[in-house]
Amino acid sequence: MDEPSPTDADIFTSEQPPLPILSDRPTTHPGSCLALSLPLLAHFEKLLPETPALVLSIGSGAGLLEALLLARNLRITGVEVSPSPNRYLPPANHETVLGSRSLHWLADDARVWLFVYPRRVGLVEDYIRIYGYNEARTVIWIGPTSDWEDYRGLFDHRWHVEDMSAADVGGRAWERIAVARSVSHM
Repeated sequence: MDEPSPTDADIFTSEQPPLPILSDRPTTHPGSCLALSLPLLAHFEKLLPETPALVLSIGSGAGLLEALLLARNLRITGVEVSPSPNRYLPPANHETVLGSRSLHWLADDARVWLFVYPRRVGLVEDYIRIYGYNEARTVIWIGPTSDWEDYRGLFDHRWHVEDMSAADVGGRAWERIAVARSVSHM
């Protein structure tokens, strides 16, 4: 008799693995494109709203960054394509979509969207076009400096954009952090 294939709910029945211990030096961890450090997490804490405001991490992958932020008492939910590679986020803080062109309705309720190493400019563009002028007040984009120019043009006159080298706040020198704030919510 064939065993049924696991669903996302089945995958999350086991406990999440322990979170790594971070240092002051940016370090890459399995399941995370972004090099993580204590100063980088502290910087994100300054950027992100306090609970109960929702932060939606779109393309959360294994959920490591999100779980580290959740451990700091931020309200964050990760969204990933099903079947999700999530290992670190508990089920209550993880959602899935059907494909890389699918959007999640929680974007309408989230105060901040977090895109870490997004794969498609079109995905960010779709979120901004469909949900970007509702509750979302801030979009945080993190990725290679060489990719930022592809995304910069998505943020028109309705957004105030600041970008910096991730090295300035505890990341790697070739990574960039861009923070776009909705002008209507400033």
